[in-house]
Amino acid sequence: MSLSRHINADEVIEKCKEHPHRKHAGQEGRQTLHQSWSRDEDAARAPKYTIPEFGIPSKAAYQLLHDETALDGNPLLNLASFVHTWMPEEANKLIMENMNKNQVDLDEYPAATIIHNRCISMLADLWKAPKDCKAIGTSTAGSSEAIMLGGLALKKRWQEARKAAGKDHYHPNIVFGSNAQVALEKFARYWDVEARLVPVTESTNFVMNPHDALQFIDENTIGVMVILGSTYTGHFEDVQLMSDLLDDLEKRTGLDIPIHVDGASGAFIAPFAYPNYKWAFDVKRVHSINTSGHKFGLVYAGLGWILWKDESMLHKDLIFELHYLGSVEYSFTLNFSKPAAPIIAQMYNFLNLGFDGYRRIAIKDLRNARMLSRALDATYFTVLSNIHKPSEKGRAELESAEDTDDPEFYERGLPVVSFRLSDKFMADYPHVQQAWIQSMLRTKGWIVPNYGGPPTTESTQILRVVVRETLSEDLCERLIVDILEITEALMGTSAYSRLTFADPSSPAHAAGVAAAVALPHSTTFSPVPSHSSYSRAHGVDVGRASAFSSSSFAPIPSDTSYPPSVSSSDSSTPHLAASPAVSAPPSSAPPSLPIVVLEGHARTFSARLIHTILLPFTFIFHLFTAFLYLTSFHSPFSFLSSFGSFSQPGSAVMLSKTLSVANQPDKEHGRPDKNNFGDATGEDAKGQTGFARQC
Repeated sequence: MSLSRHINADEVIEKCKEHPHRKHAGQEGRQTLHQSWSRDEDAARAPKYTIPEFGIPSKAAYQLLHDETALDGNPLLNLASFVHTWMPEEANKLIMENMNKNQVDLDEYPAATIIHNRCISMLADLWKAPKDCKAIGTSTAGSSEAIMLGGLALKKRWQEARKAAGKDHYHPNIVFGSNAQVALEKFARYWDVEARLVPVTESTNFVMNPHDALQFIDENTIGVMVILGSTYTGHFEDVQLMSDLLDDLEKRTGLDIPIHVDGASGAFIAPFAYPNYKWAFDVKRVHSINTSGHKFGLVYAGLGWILWKDESMLHKDLIFELHYLGSVEYSFTLNFSKPAAPIIAQMYNFLNLGFDGYRRIAIKDLRNARMLSRALDATYFTVLSNIHKPSEKGRAELESAEDTDDPEFYERGLPVVSFRLSDKFMADYPHVQQAWIQSMLRTKGWIVPNYGGPPTTESTQILRVVVRETLSEDLCERLIVDILEITEALMGTSAYSRLTFADPSSPAHAAGVAAAVALPHSTTFSPVPSHSSYSRAHGVDVGRASAFSSSSFAPIPSDTSYPPSVSSSDSSTPHLAASPAVSAPPSSAPPSLPIVVLEGHARTFSARLIHTILLPFTFIFHLFTAFLYLTSFHSPFSFLSSFGSFSQPGSAVMLSKTLSVANQPDKEHGRPDKNNFGDATGEDAKGQTGFARQC
């Protein structure tokens, strides 16, 4: 936070120390007797807004900054950002070993230079650069710098063509959707290019429709920027359609308009999740592509990439020849000095994960995003992102497919879930403001942004969750529960009434089945294991569907009433899972009546009546067994004391041991303890019911 100009910070601090109760703020009140316990005496006099005249001890400086940065949010729970926040131990070690190397010193650090060039080659191959072209590219500080370079190359190309034709070259414009990230507008403003924003609406999924873009193009257009993964909803804009329309435009008008693809996020998702999708250098008019290594490239913040299909598309005016670092070197970046460590970390991921590892992570992220989308869409929200909706292929093949995790069965996009409160909810509870959900989630540690839509759609408020590699299925479950509990708290209703059968038509009841109605019988949320280095649940076999990481759902007909009338012999009765992703293993015979266990026990009227009648006898039985235990009375009936833990009869029995497990804190930021929730073999699956109750 910048310092207000009308406030003298030193004066304010001194007045605080001169207060009658200055013993609580002054230096004297904080002194201790032993040096080992001096936390902040050395740092107490350090100025906050000017460089200190004399330094403080290194330990004091560390402690001061360590304590202050503790006020930051938890990067693991920061669902607002696309930026990656975790890497394996070996990658961290490589970063520390190379963090003092400057990538621009090509002669001094030749190995780092070779690694950089190999990354460029790998990306060119990943993005299907033609074999007869000489792809060229460079690393950047992020996608913002990369977009600047891509836009400058388009501008220089246009200016050269206009000069050669003897035409005006002082009024360039560039076309992109109004949903563009701010970096695209920065380019236009910083480099004197008119930005022509194509309006987007909810009917176009908040992304640019290529047909709408044509009316903004003229002879001064330097290019069209197509966004592969909108920051608002994660949708992909259609690169191939835009190229086809520009081909037709050239036939009619003679205008040759190139395309730059802003693949900040999507260029590391589309090649792995949708390998047959045409969006990259295999599209005729795509000249350049940028991406962020620090997003779905799975590297820490500070790395971007830009590639041109051929070196002829990088204008010579952007390339500088350097001689003063010991050899002849060439530079075409806005930034000069830059760290080599992130580039080496990117190569580590390429080697460690390979194509298959990146694909598995992309599939896992999309699967978790679909689970979150379905749960929200079935309750109080309208989901604006579409990655959970079946594609044309999915509608035809999904029910008979063995692998329902294949992203090709669903509409393409980033693993992003954008949602808002439904129209029905807002009509029923007009006093509830959607921004409150963001604030209340923050109190639970979650960072979920609420913001207005793109220009012309600002009135649409959007909550957005970026499902990164670090958001596990278990954390995703917890997020669902927290969102629903907060929403119901704003409604003024209890979260524990969510799964009653009193109102089967209510959206709260639909939450209990976790949007399972949309899934075919064969659908299984089985884990897709990423590379072993990226598996943080140590000791857990990620190669198979463990009890706490998968769940099977049977189809539930839309016309089914609850509770359905079924007989005990009806083997077709659907089995409802305990929660969206946690369930006990299916028994050999399905239950005669579907019972959902999530926030409490759902019982029929007859079961409650029987329980009421037996309650006095149960009480007497417990007193009797307690008496036997306390008096150490040994009798032929002493074995009955082992049944003392059963306090409630019926299908949804909750063992006392299970209750104790459910109340224990979870391990490693919400991941279940494998000793309690590991290999599920028994009826209660070692506490699965307890875990479901907790969620």
